[in-house]
Amino acid sequence: MAISDDAVEARAQGWRVLAALHARLESRIERALQAGHGLGVSEYTVLDVLARQDGWHMRMQQLANAVVLSQSATTRLVSRLEGQGYLTRYLCDTDRRGIYTEVSEAGRRLLADARSTHDRALREALDEASDLPELRPLVQALTRLDTTA
Repeated sequence: MAISDDAVEARAQGWRVLAALHARLESRIERALQAGHGLGVSEYTVLDVLARQDGWHMRMQQLANAVVLSQSATTRLVSRLEGQGYLTRYLCDTDRRGIYTEVSEAGRRLLADARSTHDRALREALDEASDLPELRPLVQALTRLDTTA
């Protein structure tokens, strides 16, 4: 069964709206995190994802999947954060091929300092986006998700 041209266009338009909202949010958060903490969105996301894990660590492949980056990009990012003292890596005790990544004490402090900046920038970006008619329905859908969590 073929998809009608209208359905294809509707799907493409939905993707464009989603991409536009994502770009607005990421840009606003990036500027705020850089200005306040010298962090990029991807760096913040890595610290945040790791901090939410029991034991504060993950395998590199799991981390790459969680932050939606390629494994090589994740490895470069983790290496940079490790060099800055925010993460550590170590071999898994039960599988020497496995490498865990863990947030250091300095990384936990940085994340704690940056969290309010991130959350404020996200809230402000969503508020601004809700003023645009083409983005308002998606922002409202995200807001509904937020209240049900």
